[in-house]
Amino acid sequence: MVKTLLDNRQLNITMQRLAHQIVENHLSFQDTVIIGIQPRGIHLSDRIHRMVREIIGGGPIPYGKLDITFYRDDVHSNEILVPAQTDIPFSVQDKCVILVDDVLYTGRTIRSAMDALIDFGRPRKVELLVLVDRRFSRELPIEPD
Repeated sequence: MVKTLLDNRQLNITMQRLAHQIVENHLSFQDTVIIGIQPRGIHLSDRIHRMVREIIGGGPIPYGKLDITFYRDDVHSNEILVPAQTDIPFSVQDKCVILVDDVLYTGRTIRSAMDALIDFGRPRKVELLVLVDRRFSRELPIEPD
């Protein structure tokens, strides 16, 4: 049985709302960057980045993509892991980082992403944007903003 959480219209409304909330919270984007988590967070972060740029009139907003494959706590399992590409052409030092992923489930992916993020500098603040929060399955004390 397939269960639809959001139809196309609802998804677009939700994405617009998230983009507007980002603009409200980060008016100038002078010290704010958006980083999507590979692989599935990239689909959401690409759209959110584009929507935010449209809302503010197309100004520059640093945008990157983060692979967490070798930061996962199960990296030494027998599973064959295929890394994606990390593309963060800027430092996150003293920046507000908006970390974007599709689903927050146990919190382990976000923990891995924060570990990987430190390799690019020490952020002033990290905010989490997710499309779906499955909050009753959390293993770590991580919540979306």
